[in-house]
Amino acid sequence: MRSALGATGALALGVPALTDAVAAAEAADTSDDLRLWYRSPAADWEREALPIGGGALGAMVFGTLTSERLQFNEKTLWTGGPGARDGYDFGNWREPRPGALEAVRRDLDAHGRLTPDAVAADLGQARRGYGAHQTFGDLRVDVPGAPAAADATYHRALDLREAVATVAYTHQGTRHSREFFASHPDGVLVGRLTADRPAAVTCTLHYTSPRADFTATSQGDRITVRGELADNGLKFEAQLRLVHRGGTLTSGADGTLTVTGADHVWFVLAAATDYADTFPHYRGDDPHEAVTRTVDAALARGHEELRARHVRDHRALFDRVALDLRHQAPADLPTDELLKQYGTGNPAADRALEALFFQYGRYLLIASSRTGSLPANLQGVWNQSTAPPWSADYHVNINLQMNYWPAEAANLAETTAPYDRFVEALRAPGRRTAREMFGAPGWVVHNETNPYGFTGVHDWSTAFWFPEAAAWLTAQLYEHYRFGGSTDYLRHTAYPALKEAAAFWLDQLRTDPRDGTLVVTPSYSPEHGDFTAGAAMSQQIVHDLLTNTLEAARVLGEPADFRALLERTLDRLDPGLRVGSWGQLQEWKADLDDRGDDHRHVSHLYALHPGRQIEPGTRWADAAKVSLTARGDGGTGWSKAWKINFWARLRDGDHAHKMLGDQLKSSTLPNLWDTHPPFQIDGNFGATSGVVEMLLQSQHDVIDVLPALPASWPDGSVRGLRARGGATVDITWASGRATRVVVHAARTRELTVRCGLLAAGERTFRAVAGRGYVFE
Repeated sequence: MRSALGATGALALGVPALTDAVAAAEAADTSDDLRLWYRSPAADWEREALPIGGGALGAMVFGTLTSERLQFNEKTLWTGGPGARDGYDFGNWREPRPGALEAVRRDLDAHGRLTPDAVAADLGQARRGYGAHQTFGDLRVDVPGAPAAADATYHRALDLREAVATVAYTHQGTRHSREFFASHPDGVLVGRLTADRPAAVTCTLHYTSPRADFTATSQGDRITVRGELADNGLKFEAQLRLVHRGGTLTSGADGTLTVTGADHVWFVLAAATDYADTFPHYRGDDPHEAVTRTVDAALARGHEELRARHVRDHRALFDRVALDLRHQAPADLPTDELLKQYGTGNPAADRALEALFFQYGRYLLIASSRTGSLPANLQGVWNQSTAPPWSADYHVNINLQMNYWPAEAANLAETTAPYDRFVEALRAPGRRTAREMFGAPGWVVHNETNPYGFTGVHDWSTAFWFPEAAAWLTAQLYEHYRFGGSTDYLRHTAYPALKEAAAFWLDQLRTDPRDGTLVVTPSYSPEHGDFTAGAAMSQQIVHDLLTNTLEAARVLGEPADFRALLERTLDRLDPGLRVGSWGQLQEWKADLDDRGDDHRHVSHLYALHPGRQIEPGTRWADAAKVSLTARGDGGTGWSKAWKINFWARLRDGDHAHKMLGDQLKSSTLPNLWDTHPPFQIDGNFGATSGVVEMLLQSQHDVIDVLPALPASWPDGSVRGLRARGGATVDITWASGRATRVVVHAARTRELTVRCGLLAAGERTFRAVAGRGYVFE
């Protein structure tokens, strides 16, 4: 190792870390590869339309010629919750059930296992007033005289680096162009229609919705859409304002705006509801004044300033990471063709798609999770339905957590702010559920939740009971601390949630009569098998929670008696790690695993990923590999994505790459959305996380360079990945080996780097904040 000044081993002579401006400039040479593009309009919302988003607002761009469709969403437009016509109970038992939970525990002690139906009959109940995310509706832009079908001049694209969707076509000698983006800084959707001939833009804008609970009016340059959801009375409003150069503008009595003979037209659209994330009522101010202020302020800025602010804001996040897999072809094929041809003998095109898919996950996270909004849900922020799959909700037995797997390591830590706030908002209703259902302190949430604090249960027997979810949710908070190192964040955001979740489990763990260890009971391994005591995933999650809480307590100087309690509990806790009769990592405490089980949930490998209990080279890692091999490479999109991460953590880059390829070939739609089926965005985020794990790992407090590099990526470079401990890492490799590694330190502390460039394999040194350290 040497510093950039050439002094061998002279770590103190590290060079200044790259500035954001330099980093952005270094990324610019890959911009042409980071576009999704197509030769025809989208005919299908799920498979073909292109997503834009600014956190709270999102839209799908179709590029249809005679009537452009912008299907748009606002995160808080949800039925259900307080005020729902069917009533709402937060999932808590509507009638007291004294002794019900203890009776199930006694039955498990006596019989070892219980069927899901039997446990659901004792502990579940029908869901009431849960609700679902709603489409806000469609903005239609009718273009009279546009061609009915696309020809060779048509082009529809999404630029990931600028977060701008475009549509262009030539008709009767005139080139027509459309551009759309969702601005986080200004909180609006923005659209523009232009032509290369004067007075050639004529269009009518109007709003449509599958619901009938709204009124749409127009006056001057403004369309106002206002209503209340029939289910729960939630108030919603959207406003659009339009600017035209040349031509005439007419507002219609039917809520339309028509522009005739303009040189160009542009508009802004804002939307909001009276939702507030405050337990127990979840209502705030009428949205009218806020929407009016937002749309008027955006219009006053002008289109060019809006666009510049949007691009600057987006690129400040997106440009931090650049991935070059070398030999990758430019994106000279439409994206749907690139996907269709994947794996058919064109390695350069395959590498281009893999790099694009990786960055698409980063793009989607930026677009669907920004400060001031709810976190990304099962579909991010995009939903065209009033009854979407799984309510487009927050499943917390993996899906919400998976959405944020790439946030820290892929250098998008700011996108976790909505997640943090959501977890904080769950604590108040979660305390009530802990008290009423378990008679316990702390807080809890089960298998799935909504924006209205649903922390209790329902009665779907294989997916209703998962009190470990709160513990798992806190893991991301602690990871944010491990990457960033802010003790202020740890003290005020992460630790309170950790400590309360730990308090619940310190109260609820039970002594297992089989061996005297502490176990979770009843426990269930999502989403199959029987209920038992001490299922592996349950134990591993609680072990992770108590370990994180103990580490945080030590950092913050918490009282010694609490730290001692955590230490004693961890000493007695069944760790959830057991090697079974055929060499597998057991899914249950008893050896119940079936070699023929190919279920998509491989929950008992939580300790491998996203946990850190299992280290490479241990017998637990060997057993995890046996389990993963037996489970097979099949599964739905998010399951394949999780397996990329598993295989990367097992240091098998070729198998991780195979899983990435399988996800692209069989679980990815033409617009590169992941499909379960149907569309679920967690698979996109899981795949992006998996690529990072192949290139850089740090879960065991060692910056491990290229731990699972596949043979298919012999040469390449990546810039801007983050490691725990406050470091940003750039890697260049050739012929499967690292040739240059730069570690940029954000904190002054000891760092350990493991890299093939080091004669001893790894090296520990004291890094100084703001300095860069070069290995080559």
